[in-house]
Amino acid sequence: QVQLVESGGGLVQAGDSLRLSCAASGRTGSVYYLGWFRQAPGKERTIVASIRWSGGSTYYADSMKGRVTISRDNAKNTVYLQMNSLKPEDTAVYYCAALMNFARVYDYWGQGTQVTVSS
Repeated sequence: QVQLVESGGGLVQAGDSLRLSCAASGRTGSVYYLGWFRQAPGKERTIVASIRWSGGSTYYADSMKGRVTISRDNAKNTVYLQMNSLKPEDTAVYYCAALMNFARVYDYWGQGTQVTVSS
């Protein structure tokens, strides 16, 4: 199993920046990708970005492309999501999730961290 704990959310104003952190523990050696997702009230959960645990290749969804950067610190087993130029429509609960080797879906999820952007 993998345990994921997000932190860094909060209330910010439009145009501000936030950096979210996702600390992973447990079977991190079997993690293939770690992704950041978000879910706004009444909407589906969608991917924001993902990063390969070893190798570092990244993916960005169109929703926040150009305003977010995903990075990792393997020594700390932590993945970060730097978000810039935040907009009120970025308000959501942000989750990190782990895709394990040979898995087809993200199996492990954190509890989420709330990001609220005021106009």
